[in-house]
Amino acid sequence: MEIKIRLGISACLLGEKVRYDGGHKLDRYLTDTLGRYVEYVPVCPEVEAGFGVPREAMHLEGDPNAPRLVTRRTQRDLTEPMLEWAKKRVLKLEAQDLCGFIFKSRSPSSGMERIPVYNEKGMPIKKGVGLFARIFMDHFPLLPVEDEGRLHDPKLRENFIECVFVFKRWRECLSRGKSRRGLIDFHTKHKLLILSHSPKHYQMMGRLVAQAKAFALDELYQTYQRLLLEALRLKTTIKKNANVLQHMMGYFKKELSSDEKQELLEIIGLYREANVPLIVPITLMNHYIRKYDQPYLKEQYYLQPHPIELQLRNHA
Repeated sequence: MEIKIRLGISACLLGEKVRYDGGHKLDRYLTDTLGRYVEYVPVCPEVEAGFGVPREAMHLEGDPNAPRLVTRRTQRDLTEPMLEWAKKRVLKLEAQDLCGFIFKSRSPSSGMERIPVYNEKGMPIKKGVGLFARIFMDHFPLLPVEDEGRLHDPKLRENFIECVFVFKRWRECLSRGKSRRGLIDFHTKHKLLILSHSPKHYQMMGRLVAQAKAFALDELYQTYQRLLLEALRLKTTIKKNANVLQHMMGYFKKELSSDEKQELLEIIGLYREANVPLIVPITLMNHYIRKYDQPYLKEQYYLQPHPIELQLRNHA
């Protein structure tokens, strides 16, 4: 994409020395690899809320559903200033057109899940959400979010980045103005990608688009967006990807020779048994698409939902 995708991110992950001890948590994958395709909007809740660097370490206490942010040594309650700042910050972030956010794991302000919340006996319960992360996710419920710890998992990384790129294309679709033709074009190019996440949503969205004329434009787009984001939250699996690959084979019924068909079936079988990564059958499928000039499959984002240099489909 000519215009880089804009992602919010915890500033310490970019190497900024904003942590309580004056250090950082630089993540080279985020800066050196993914960073070639995105523009980051760094956020550090503690510094921006005025707590300074260095500062006393803090944690969450009390009710996991509404915890208090408290300094560990002096027991200073910083909940209200953090919440007041966070509510203002998310309003400012609206102007950034973010396509997602990468939070700092285990942070009492920026952790998105399983943050320790200490009870009255001083025992941690890992059911909390960082104060800023909670407000951000409530304010932007549609945006893809992850933390850098979970992004070390190849499948979670692939799913998050794929969602970010789809969200960017959806934003571009909306920027061109709402039209039934525009929605149909977007859906047509994303059909197999949607199928790889959820056959159920694939069917529901297909029926919605087929009946597009029966809906007012705003209702049509709102319903489609809800279904799209629901589908993307469901992870792809080997079984679902193999189903998509088999579906794609159907477009070559008359073109593939018996040897080519057998080769493709063998490669899909190897992928189904987790002996080769997804990039292997995808590469072979792309070869046949070019060889036989298959117009519908050429347009499918499923074949390259994100830059191949990210190597997100190279894990077995």
